[in-house]
Amino acid sequence: MLVLPSMSDPTNAGLPDYVLDPNAVLKDRAKWRHRRVPDYTRTRADYERTKKMSHAPGSLIFLVENLVKNWEIEASYKLNLAEWRTIDHTHYTFAVNGGPATSGAHMLKVGTYNAIIAANAYYSPEHSDFASSHITFKSMMPTFAWEVLEVYSGPPQVAFRWRHWGEMKNNYEGFNDKGERVQIPAHGRVLEIEGVTIAGVNDKLQLQKVETWFDPLDMFRQMGPIEDDKAGSTNNTPVTPANVSGQCPMGFKTKL
Repeated sequence: MLVLPSMSDPTNAGLPDYVLDPNAVLKDRAKWRHRRVPDYTRTRADYERTKKMSHAPGSLIFLVENLVKNWEIEASYKLNLAEWRTIDHTHYTFAVNGGPATSGAHMLKVGTYNAIIAANAYYSPEHSDFASSHITFKSMMPTFAWEVLEVYSGPPQVAFRWRHWGEMKNNYEGFNDKGERVQIPAHGRVLEIEGVTIAGVNDKLQLQKVETWFDPLDMFRQMGPIEDDKAGSTNNTPVTPANVSGQCPMGFKTKL
């Protein structure tokens, strides 16, 4: 098992910055999407205000959380895959719910949301590109904080449980698996999902084989009933697992 320097060195000497600082890669000179460094100020503030956990600096759970947060920044905003510092470029793959492993290049092409979400009654990657997918979700939920709740094993095979949450401040608008426009009015409540990830890391604590499991329809069900704009009518049927187009609760494919 890889021994982390922090376990014996309280100064964290030798550890990469992306496991010590959740905003480390924001300081990189890189080719950024939208030609500017993304602003995570509001997301980090909401995280501090509404998080469930407080991690001791230098602890394993602290390092894992920072690694994933920096990876998300790179996957969402760095246009040049070669500039992603949080991954092992030789071995990196990403898979969801036992689906096929995909590459960083695939995620960079389709976007983080489209790489994770399979077509369903609420949303379809086939009818949304990288830019429009981010508009759909970030418009509805301006901040989407993330934290690690538990770590079950340390490097080189890190298993952990996580929480992802944000307030539904604006209406949801997207296209479903039939290409129909879907609208769900904002209710102002928090949308919250949890999942488990197993990630292999190398001696630089860069991500290698990443496998994630979670209920892909959980967030959508929390939004509320769909308004079928195309049909010109409102569907007032409560959203439940049984009436979401027969989708399996684990019906995601591999992308964020």
